[in-house]
Amino acid sequence: MNTTYVLLDRDGTIIFDKHYLANPDDVELLPGAVDGLRRLAELGCKLIVVTNQSGVARGYFDEPTLARIHERMRVLLAAEGIQLDALYYCPHSSDDACRCRKPQPGMAEQAAAAFGFDLKAAFVVGDRCTDLNLARAIGATSILVRTGVGVETESDDECIADFVANDLRDAAEFVARKIG
Repeated sequence: MNTTYVLLDRDGTIIFDKHYLANPDDVELLPGAVDGLRRLAELGCKLIVVTNQSGVARGYFDEPTLARIHERMRVLLAAEGIQLDALYYCPHSSDDACRCRKPQPGMAEQAAAAFGFDLKAAFVVGDRCTDLNLARAIGATSILVRTGVGVETESDDECIADFVANDLRDAAEFVARKIG
């Protein structure tokens, strides 16, 4: 059986989106996130977070603080028996024109190179157009979650998802059906 790779957004998908989250103590898991990630793990999926973190470039927080935020998220997930396989972030702002900032494919390509998987066989899960457009850029299946700003994204005619899920739990069930 082939391993399935799921590229997940962080803010608004796994944790509450708190505008430029700069304090590890403010990390909170979204309802449905634990159940969804657990289900994906049970399916044998590799869980890879890909997240834009322009707060670094904007000076709202530094990379050591971002590392503590990510560690706090990992600790909360580990307490629920969930382990992320990798986490990639882009510290740049949209003005930097980098290749790693979603919807550019840099972080996804980095993950694919590290894990040796075909991006076209992956799933991308997130609450923003940038996540859906990343999926389109790499030929992956896109899943829009209605958490975070997903409801607003769903009403944007320029943001097209292959599937719309209420939360990560619902997204995991879609993945289960697709790989089933």
